[in-house]
Amino acid sequence: MSSAPSGASITAQEPDARWLLKQPTDALIDSGPLLALFNRNDKWHAPSVSWLKANPEVRLHSTWPVLTEVCALLARRIHNDAALDFLKWVQRGALQLDAPADWSLTSVLAICQRFASLPLDLADASIAEAAERLQIRHVVSIDKDFDIYRDAKGQPLRNLLR
Repeated sequence: MSSAPSGASITAQEPDARWLLKQPTDALIDSGPLLALFNRNDKWHAPSVSWLKANPEVRLHSTWPVLTEVCALLARRIHNDAALDFLKWVQRGALQLDAPADWSLTSVLAICQRFASLPLDLADASIAEAAERLQIRHVVSIDKDFDIYRDAKGQPLRNLLR
């Protein structure tokens, strides 16, 4: 027996397909979006801010080479205060700073050698190494290099920003 009032029809609606897609909980973030977040004149500022606001559930991780690059470029392009603001933002927990393993440099070197046709980028190689070591399959980057980088098994990282 139906419990619906007479004349009423029972309908079912499928859930939004986006709900069915499992969202990543962890992603490594590269220098580009971090620079853009702290530079309103950067063309990637608005897309980076929008992405962060739309994805509060994603835990961001990064590496010391990325932080070094971001601080140096913010200080040079904007002002030392921008670099200090960035470091305070990281200190407040905006992203998890990866502590490399003792053997991480060996892995970073292997990645640099495997992709020797690209300009050497220590920050990108450190992201690729951390992704493999931490088993994180997602990256937030404006660089096309992450379309090329592969882990030791030939698997690409999925770029969530591009």
